[in-house]
Amino acid sequence: MLRRLTVRNYAIIKDLDMEFGDGFTIITGETGAGKSILLGALGLVLGERADTSVLLSQDEKCIVEAFFNIRGYDLSALFEANEVDYEDEAIIRREITPSGKSRAFLNDTPVNLGLLRELGSRLIDVHSQHETLLLGSSMFRMRVADAYAGTATLAVEYSKAWGRFLSARHEYDVAAQSIEKVKADYDYYSHQLDEFRAVNLVSGEQEMLEKEQEMLTNASEIKEALSAVTSALGGDEISALSLLRAARSSLSRIAEWLPEAGELEKRLETQLIELDDISYEAEKLNERATADPGRLDYVTQRLDTIYSLMQKHRCRDLEELLEVQRKVEAAVEASAGTDERTEVLKKNRDLAYKEVNDLAVRLSRTRGEAAAPLGGEITGMLRRLGMPHARFEVSVRQLESPGPAGIDALDFLFSANRQVEPEELSKCASGGELSRVMLCLKSVLANSSGLPAIIFDEIDSGVSGEVASMVGSILSEMGKSMQVINITHLPQVAARGRIHYHVYKEESDHSTITRVRLLNEDDRVREVARLLSGSTITDAALRNARELLKGK
Repeated sequence: MLRRLTVRNYAIIKDLDMEFGDGFTIITGETGAGKSILLGALGLVLGERADTSVLLSQDEKCIVEAFFNIRGYDLSALFEANEVDYEDEAIIRREITPSGKSRAFLNDTPVNLGLLRELGSRLIDVHSQHETLLLGSSMFRMRVADAYAGTATLAVEYSKAWGRFLSARHEYDVAAQSIEKVKADYDYYSHQLDEFRAVNLVSGEQEMLEKEQEMLTNASEIKEALSAVTSALGGDEISALSLLRAARSSLSRIAEWLPEAGELEKRLETQLIELDDISYEAEKLNERATADPGRLDYVTQRLDTIYSLMQKHRCRDLEELLEVQRKVEAAVEASAGTDERTEVLKKNRDLAYKEVNDLAVRLSRTRGEAAAPLGGEITGMLRRLGMPHARFEVSVRQLESPGPAGIDALDFLFSANRQVEPEELSKCASGGELSRVMLCLKSVLANSSGLPAIIFDEIDSGVSGEVASMVGSILSEMGKSMQVINITHLPQVAARGRIHYHVYKEESDHSTITRVRLLNEDDRVREVARLLSGSTITDAALRNARELLKGK
């Protein structure tokens, strides 16, 4: 529940600090004093957006802090999921800087507004003056019915299942719509892959083939040159090797007498070995370098095929072409089995739909069983609120197929007069009647949902006299099981509160500031008397105020 609210530099609030307790709290004040501005400030810590227009002073930042006691409301998992330290007292702070930057903190940990909204929805329900418009919302009607029927958890489970179904259906629809394109892609890439596989490219073969082609093309010149080398080195007639052997023999004869000649002989022997090897290798190359027109044709055709594929796929070399082949293979693999994958997606969609339908049937059955008791309870509360002939009914209609909230459509039917059959609420109820219906629904919703706190902003507008007393009684009863904070102008309601705050404006020559004061017993008598008689407080109003406060 809300324990404390501090506000700095917001709208016409300069500095405000309010303590809240258990039970029923009342806030009163003149019209325009700033009561609803308090709700605006609270809205900031509950995740609402804001800009610099909320700043009272454009030179200072706005700070709003709310302190909540959250013990026993099973919120530790939410904190853990968002990496925030859990404590039984949650401190939510919101800051708006003069530059327009907004920052939010939970227990001094920076958080986003989404987390504030989620946490706020589980801590407090704020009912604004214009929230009777929600009566026309199908989701609100469903929320009330589910809270009363005890199916709120099942409704959340259904909502998640519905989300999974939408996702599965979207995946299948996308696959089904693109299946023709996928099949066309498969045919296209399969043809390309057949071409690649027919050629059977090998890494590095382009360079080898190009070298072989050059050799085969110039085979005659190569053989002529090699023959000349072998003839010059080791021919039958005068050759380099025979001349060098003769020179080595001459050096050998004089080596005994001339040691330097022996050194020259050794050096010459080394050269003879090297030249003899060169002659041998040249002879082998000459044997291999034979003209082979058939082989040349094959190499040329093979290279032409490679060059053609390179040009077709705009590749600079064989390695790039092999990379294209790998991509084509991957595309064929990805495109293959399209029908099988589509069938799997269809099966996933159907299973998701079955889960949705099963949950929808369970929800519908429970909602149908709760419709009459809910209508009876609201009817009873309306009769307590001065509408003796009121009838309220909950109509549950089944849809042709499940939707976001199930397979049901809920209507609230209402009649204030005995002779008139109930019809759709928003078409037949007056403003005051709508306010009373909303109070009854909020009472049911609050008691069933287990929320720690609820705030009403003039839920009692449009009523007076004995009805106002009954409104106060209902709010007071709600305050026995939860924290209820009510902004009101009605003395009958104000007298029922356990704690009473008065909001007022403090005027100066240069500014108007909203102030809040906690009222003691004597202050409360005068405030209730003011609500009874207006700005001039009479003795009769004071006596009536004391009687109202005694009756609380």
